[in-house]
Amino acid sequence: GFVGDVNDDEFAAAARKIGFPVLIKASAGGGGRGMRLVREASEFPAALLSARREAASAFADDAMLLEKYIDRPRHIEVQIFGDTHGNIIHLFERDCSVQRRYQKLIEEAPASELTEAQRDQIHRAAITAGVAAGYVGAGTVEFVVDQSGDVYFIEMNTRLQVEHPVTEMITGRDLVAMQLQIATGVELPKQQDITVHGHAFELRLCAEDTAHDFAPSIGTLNHVRLPDDSYRVDHGIGRGIDVSPYYDSMIAKLIVHADDRQL
Repeated sequence: GFVGDVNDDEFAAAARKIGFPVLIKASAGGGGRGMRLVREASEFPAALLSARREAASAFADDAMLLEKYIDRPRHIEVQIFGDTHGNIIHLFERDCSVQRRYQKLIEEAPASELTEAQRDQIHRAAITAGVAAGYVGAGTVEFVVDQSGDVYFIEMNTRLQVEHPVTEMITGRDLVAMQLQIATGVELPKQQDITVHGHAFELRLCAEDTAHDFAPSIGTLNHVRLPDDSYRVDHGIGRGIDVSPYYDSMIAKLIVHADDRQL
């Protein structure tokens, strides 16, 4: 990848050095905004201009970075915690590969079809990142795994993420409570005491227009029907609630858990 405050010509040269395809990303961004996939050098100037405009509008910052683009990757992330006593632990990994328009749609934990060697590599890398940063609190260390099984580090988000409930379901740990405990000086549990039970999925429920390629949509919720108590639903919606254009289109999350992924 490449990060630097350079002019557009130097930025294009950096892309050629990395080798196409590359991903242009907004440095201040997230959620796919200010992001463009460029497969050929001739497409780069227009894509960069478009990404800068979107980033400036969304984040008031048009600074960009470059990443090598991995075709058909799996998006794997590790939940870590650090406390004020210097301890860093992981709570295993999640697979967030099912996405639409760079937005995660379905997440699961633990990740399926990883070899034990890959899983161990990803866990150790996440812990190493936390130790190197002297990290305190909840963090999410993100990776992609290509079709050959090679693992690439993407970034670390210094917070819990939308999909954290699947980690809560498989570990039986309340991650928000853990954050509060860390803030009061409580020491984290030992790594060997963090275990996995079963398998969990989360589906993000979004306000979308199915007739227009599931584009984000706004309007009033006239009918709301949620599952019974056999599932976990995180939401703040109800009949008559207006979905505005000022926030993400996600309005609720459905989380399921069972003893086995096949159930």
